[in-house]
Amino acid sequence: MNPGIKKNWIKKMLIIAAILLVAGVGFIWYLFSEKFDDTAKVKAEYSVPAAQLIQEFKTNLAEANKRYTEKIVAVTGRVTGIESADTTINIKMTDTTSGSYIIFAFQSQDMNTVKQIKEGDSISLKGSCSGGEYSNILEAHFINFKRCTIN
Repeated sequence: MNPGIKKNWIKKMLIIAAILLVAGVGFIWYLFSEKFDDTAKVKAEYSVPAAQLIQEFKTNLAEANKRYTEKIVAVTGRVTGIESADTTINIKMTDTTSGSYIIFAFQSQDMNTVKQIKEGDSISLKGSCSGGEYSNILEAHFINFKRCTIN
C-alpha cells in the first residue's frame, strides 16, 4: 500500500473513531442525566385493580407489556409485602392463587409516608410500569414499577 494512501486512511479512521467517541459520551451523559417529572404530578394513563393487572400479564404477556410499559399506571390493591433496603422500600401486591405479583419501588420523597403502610392495607399506588416477565424458577409472573408514589 502506498504510504500516502495509508496515512490518509489512518487519519480518516481516527476522525471516525473520535466522532463515535464523542457521540457515545453524549448518549451516556443523556441517559445518566435524564430527568423525570414527579410521578405524583403526572396523570395516570391507566387506572386498574392489582388483580386485573396481574391477570392481563398472565393472559398475554407481550400485549400487556406493549400496553403498560413506560406508562404511568395507578394500581389499587391490598399490600401483601413490604421489603426494606438501605435507601428504598418496595411494596408488593400478590395474587395468592398463582404467586404472581406487582412490586413498587418508591421515590425518596415518599419514604416517610411509605414507612406508615402496613401489610394488609388497601391502597392506591401510581408509578411508571417497567414491564412484566414470567419467572420459570418461581413459576409466576412479576410486574415492576419504578418512581412510585401513593396515589
